[in-house]
Amino acid sequence: MERLKVLVVDDESRMRKLVRDFLVKADYDVLEAGDGEAALDIFYQHKNISLVVLDVMMPKLDGWDVCREIRTQSQVPIIMLTARSDERDELKGFELGVDEYISKPFSPKVLVARIEAILRRTNGSEKDECLSYGGIVIDKAAHQVLIDGNPIELSYKEFELLAYFVENKGIALSREKILNNVWNYDYFGDARTIDTHVKKLRSKMGDKGDLIKTIWGMGYKLEV
Repeated sequence: MERLKVLVVDDESRMRKLVRDFLVKADYDVLEAGDGEAALDIFYQHKNISLVVLDVMMPKLDGWDVCREIRTQSQVPIIMLTARSDERDELKGFELGVDEYISKPFSPKVLVARIEAILRRTNGSEKDECLSYGGIVIDKAAHQVLIDGNPIELSYKEFELLAYFVENKGIALSREKILNNVWNYDYFGDARTIDTHVKKLRSKMGDKGDLIKTIWGMGYKLEV
């Protein structure tokens, strides 16, 4: 079976080596770039990259610009690394379509665990399952969503969020519960992350986005 490719982008060679060594040990192929321009060159050369680990502060093009460019072409999962822990940076990343956000310093083992969790889902290695409700069809194995028969493009987290809403339709879900179930691991960010993702998800769902109701002071519910 062909090994999955992960692109690691960081201007610190020691950081790239650290991440690469842990990923190779976990049986991934690793591509490396030391700046944003090189990252995009490699991304366009290799059409089968499964995930991108992307630093924010880099020469030539920063992580935000690289993420923005990749998102015009692909919904490949992106994990953003940053030395800053500013909530505004984090929310900006999620608005650009970042799937996970990890502050430096971090545990390489935790990074690998998050990568594995994302790739298990995006590559359909978890149990095959289709969900459907009110014109929404979710194929978990194919990582595809149809709205009234038309495919829509969702980021990894948007996909997981919609699947969680459909699985719990009619149930009031607090932001904390959504964070615990959709973001996995212990997530220490602001609950506004949920609001950002719900806003983008609703807009991509068109009229069906109205099915996701806001419960003021608590969270959200997919209307039955």
